[in-house]
Amino acid sequence: MDSEKKVRTWLPLWIGIGIALGIFIGSKYGQFGNSGRAEGTGKIDAVLNYIRESYVDTVNMRLLVEDALPNIIQELDPHSEYISAADMKRVNEDLEGHFSGIGVSFYLLRDTIVVTGIVPGGPSEAAGIEPWDRIVMVNDTIVAGETIQNEDVLKKLRGEKGSEVKLGIRRDNGSRLLEITVTRGDIPMNSVNASYMLTDKTGFIKLGRNFGFNTFSEFISAISKLKSQGAKAFIIDLRGNAGGSLEIVVAMVNEFLDRGDLIVYTEGRNFPRTDNYANGSGTCKDDDVVVLVDELSASASEILAGAIQDHDRGLVIGRRSFGKGLVQSQRNFPDGSAVRLTVARYYTASGRSIQRGYEKGKYDEYEMDAINRYLEGDYVNVDTMNNLSPYKTLGGRTVYGGDGIMPDIFVARDTAGINSYYNSVVNMRLDEKYAMTYSDMYRKKLSQFESWFDLYAHLQQQPLLLNLVSFADHNGIRRRPYYIQESAELFENTMYAYIVRNFFGEEAFWAAYYKKDTLVKKGIELIETGKASYESVMNEEYK
Repeated sequence: MDSEKKVRTWLPLWIGIGIALGIFIGSKYGQFGNSGRAEGTGKIDAVLNYIRESYVDTVNMRLLVEDALPNIIQELDPHSEYISAADMKRVNEDLEGHFSGIGVSFYLLRDTIVVTGIVPGGPSEAAGIEPWDRIVMVNDTIVAGETIQNEDVLKKLRGEKGSEVKLGIRRDNGSRLLEITVTRGDIPMNSVNASYMLTDKTGFIKLGRNFGFNTFSEFISAISKLKSQGAKAFIIDLRGNAGGSLEIVVAMVNEFLDRGDLIVYTEGRNFPRTDNYANGSGTCKDDDVVVLVDELSASASEILAGAIQDHDRGLVIGRRSFGKGLVQSQRNFPDGSAVRLTVARYYTASGRSIQRGYEKGKYDEYEMDAINRYLEGDYVNVDTMNNLSPYKTLGGRTVYGGDGIMPDIFVARDTAGINSYYNSVVNMRLDEKYAMTYSDMYRKKLSQFESWFDLYAHLQQQPLLLNLVSFADHNGIRRRPYYIQESAELFENTMYAYIVRNFFGEEAFWAAYYKKDTLVKKGIELIETGKASYESVMNEEYK
């Protein structure tokens, strides 16, 4: 009877016998409460007992479930998922915004771990590790001169907070090996990659790959820093951001809206409508804002863009966003694994659903949509509005819903310089690898520059493109003069940014990388011509 009681909560997950198998095993953990007996689930005990007692070979029931559950849950929709205990650790690190490690960034150069950056105030700085140190031993195990992958390095250097790791360090190509013991600690994972001034009055904020628990505090710090430098307008870059916490993005949008403005609402079959409103305490309610999105901007990114758009608060520019508008609720198992189940949908203030269409069971096609859109030319031509429903913003402008966020101004993907030669070099990451090789070769000279601007100017006078071509040729990619010339500016800009990062960090990298970015330039133009102001947006002067 106890076993029968425990399976009662799995009604939403029952799809056929295969699904029932996963449901039963999951229910053994007893975490999901009691929702009543689902019709047909009496077969579950019989199937599992039959396998355990009569199958020709011994079956590892736990492994069977671990293999089956991901497929079972994803049959429901594209974003419900089962997360194993091992993967949950990584997921939690992304959300919590930190992990336990030694606090360095590194690059694998010629099968050697080269330290490229030190976290200020972190364990490695305290232990005396310096940029360009080579880590050749970890806990008396040689890690240099052998094939080693990034994941292998992370496993060796990360560990429990407070634990020690002994490193063998080679410095300045010296023959003597330094032994340095580092005590691991909490290392922040910044979700705001960069914040800097673009013009005298326009600040730029680049969000990373997701929204974590620390994103709002980082976002507020970025706004405060930029305002202290004279910012009266903001460009918020959400390109490539896959979203995250609803609570966090609501707090971020609150900075731009007036009290009582509806930010987003959620609603589901067993989840009544929940509205999220601005409380009027925002610090940027009078500042112009431009939001940059692309085909990989999803979930919380789309909530932010949709709220700015629906309240005519600023302009959204770029390409149609991903279209992820499903809300997941997480339930945890005692072994550290979890199920994230879709329980509701997001809707913007105008009533738009963000979620793009999907067909049950055909989720490979769903995941391929971004590639299909690329092949169909959506990124270089204005997105079609087929199958999209029109909605009205607070000021009466027409916006579209049902398939992501359609930007106010479409800006095509910049394809200048992208050809077969360029793709071959980039796919092998030879531009990044050469930039690292060059940085290492000339590190003493390049370290003397006082700002990234000075370093950038110096690099523009160097034959980096010719060197890269020779480097690529040495690595099996033959010279193709016409294509090389066509890609020259793209190659040079990327290498400048990589080299700048090696000496001035992540924020300088983005500043250098976006120096000629089409969307950033367009955002500046809209702000400087007054077209991103509330009145101009209302009057659709941007068209």
